[in-house]
Amino acid sequence: MTPGIRSRDEGMSGAPQRVVIIGAGQAGGQAAYSLRLGGFAGEITLVGDEPAPPYQRPPLSKAYLKGEMDAERLFLKPLAYYAEHRIDLVTGDAATAISLGNHDVTLASGRTLAWDKLVIATGARPRKLALLGADLRGVSELRTLADVDQIRQAAVAGARLVVVGAGYIGLEAAAVGAQLGMKVTVLEAMPQVLSRVAGPEIGAFYTRIHREAGTDVRLGVRIEGFEGIGSVSGVRLAGGEIVPADFVLVGVGVLPNLELALEAGLVCGNGIVVDEAMRTSNPDVFAAGDVAWRPLVHYGREGRLESVHNAIEGGKLAAAAILSVPPPQIEAPWFWSDQFDLKLQTAGLWTGADQTVVRGDPGTRAFAVFYLKEGRIIAVDAVNSPPEFVVGKKLVAAKAKVAPGELVDKSISMKDIGARASS
Repeated sequence: MTPGIRSRDEGMSGAPQRVVIIGAGQAGGQAAYSLRLGGFAGEITLVGDEPAPPYQRPPLSKAYLKGEMDAERLFLKPLAYYAEHRIDLVTGDAATAISLGNHDVTLASGRTLAWDKLVIATGARPRKLALLGADLRGVSELRTLADVDQIRQAAVAGARLVVVGAGYIGLEAAAVGAQLGMKVTVLEAMPQVLSRVAGPEIGAFYTRIHREAGTDVRLGVRIEGFEGIGSVSGVRLAGGEIVPADFVLVGVGVLPNLELALEAGLVCGNGIVVDEAMRTSNPDVFAAGDVAWRPLVHYGREGRLESVHNAIEGGKLAAAAILSVPPPQIEAPWFWSDQFDLKLQTAGLWTGADQTVVRGDPGTRAFAVFYLKEGRIIAVDAVNSPPEFVVGKKLVAAKAKVAPGELVDKSISMKDIGARASS
């Protein structure tokens, strides 16, 4: 058990009647939905600081940025759902304080909400660059609907887009920019793209794909500041070069929104520390989503995950603990990214691998990379290869040992590889 975390049943004092959820994103919304689906009959209040109801974030840097999806299609549930299921949805009103002693939450509007159980799903915010000119008009992050609405005004053919950071969001936005006819430059400090989430084979593949689409991908570069008077006109690199820009999108990671939890006295690290049930150091308080520092049960360590799967799973686990019902099975982490006509699906966490095995030919734009540690599969990256992802996810969860020769051999189906590994 994680130090400072109490057991699943400790501190339970009768069935809760009031649940307050801080954070109306994917994790907070899922916790509310799961509570009602599980038969919770008490009061549920779901508090969000944005004006919109809970919505999907992944399409923001893809279909929504491209203009292929309207805002209402992003919503996780129709607005009518909340009233029909007696969920008090409070939007545009941020929580400002948590009192563990009084069991209440104070909102920016001055409203006070009493709770028997509390779920903190405050998510994360974009990491900002402390550089000269970072506050210029046209320098933006991509995290919220409002961010993308601003970016879409500048996303026109011929405009010069500079993307700082080559993670999922940066590359997804760069792909959309190229498809819209923008002149795109990607600036990445690390020697490969997607360095935090994938190995060098995947990084090299996506670098090639973006360059073939006309994007200027620069690796190992250092940014010194942003140029412009009022609005950004360029990005200044170490050495003095200025990369012209009509718009700059900064995607250099996120920071967990754990200030409320810290001020309330909950145990925190690089996130709010929770156990497998998403319970914090206070037995009546739970945390889920990007803000939670949780056990990574398939790897024997702890960490913070930033994914839709993590948010949904965390919301379900917190709801199960509040309902005192058996929790859902914890899956191996999984992620995805859509860029151009390519779908990258990832299962597991590749860091720590001592061997990589490539299945298929990257030149065909459909292949997979398996990551092994001491002979066991710990992760898989599958590009336009659904069978490798689906079976690979099961192999990761099972910590299966598979001979590299079998993984390479395309004449052996993934179904057969999965069957052999489980026999």
